[in-house]
Amino acid sequence: MTPSLRLTRLLLQDFRNHARAELRLSAGIVVIGGENGSGKTNLLEAISLLGPGRGLRGARLSEIGRRVAEGALPWTAAGRFEGPEGVFDLGTGTAHDGSPEKRVFRLDGNPVTSQAELGRLVAAVWLTPQMDRLFTEAASGRRRFLDRLVWALDPHHAREVAAYQSAMTERNRLLADGRPEPRWLNGLEDAMARHGVALTAARRALIARLNGVLAEGVAGAFPAALCALECDTAAALESQPALVVEDALRAELAARRGRDASAGLALAGPHRCDLRLTHLPKGVPAELCSTGEQKALLISTVLAHAALIAAARGFAPLLLLDEIAAHLDATRREALFAALATLPAQAFLTGTEPGVFAPLRGVAEGFAVGADGVQPDRDFPPPVAG
Repeated sequence: MTPSLRLTRLLLQDFRNHARAELRLSAGIVVIGGENGSGKTNLLEAISLLGPGRGLRGARLSEIGRRVAEGALPWTAAGRFEGPEGVFDLGTGTAHDGSPEKRVFRLDGNPVTSQAELGRLVAAVWLTPQMDRLFTEAASGRRRFLDRLVWALDPHHAREVAAYQSAMTERNRLLADGRPEPRWLNGLEDAMARHGVALTAARRALIARLNGVLAEGVAGAFPAALCALECDTAAALESQPALVVEDALRAELAARRGRDASAGLALAGPHRCDLRLTHLPKGVPAELCSTGEQKALLISTVLAHAALIAAARGFAPLLLLDEIAAHLDATRREALFAALATLPAQAFLTGTEPGVFAPLRGVAEGFAVGADGVQPDRDFPPPVAG
């Protein structure tokens, strides 16, 4: 069985609405209950920030510190983990004497300078209620979801996306100014072509691997999704070498300068890529499925992605499932609980109605979030070992 990554202690200081919170954890499934606004999701966000990236909310660092009359306080989130490489302590936050937008990390008390080092030790995947709108919102939301899936397996992907976006933004600015220097545009379009093809290749590779895992039925009773890219650059890479596709994209950008200047943005390129999911057993596009079916497709996709991470990194990631029972009927909830009970991944589930998690009693441990902070839930004591 794939080794798991376990969080055994979580400590927060001035994080969102939590002045101080400490959770000592021992189970593979953790249930966190409480009313809306009590701070359940804040706990998941803190866990997500112990790895690379901006966490499950993508929030600005200055928004995370607990608010007092003088403004936002410096904040800290720290965790003790057990993984394939043993026990280690990892903390992050903003310094008392530093910028509120500068985040620092410490591993066993020592500074961490590389996101790659974090990625080697910690991985997490998540589902939030905001993602329930993934199939009905604009393509940008699906593109962010896709790139996060890619980044979890390819740490260089974030740099490619950032470099492409930076070149495109500067090109848009020059075109808006009127009569830009062609030599500058040539350089920016060259950067867009190189980074655009590289990031598209990474997206294609992720989709191929994800579809392979989904076809194996790793999601149990959840319907498999078939993932596809709606992207001219991705389509070109199916039949042409990357260098040829780069040349074509470079030429297309140069030919579209006039139209892009009038539109105020680049009308073609990988930044317009869209992720499409299909309910594989029914052959129905996700956007035409019911809300419950859409949630089920997201769950199957995230579980498959977790399996990919486990195979690539040698340990199963943490699963952060916020308000996961919403839009799931009793049958699908039972299927989810059964899948989580057999996975090597440690899973964190939040909800406002603890009763829906009753089938997990004896398997999961629970915490209640309320006016008194975070307390162990007597209805979900840690399961007895053995």
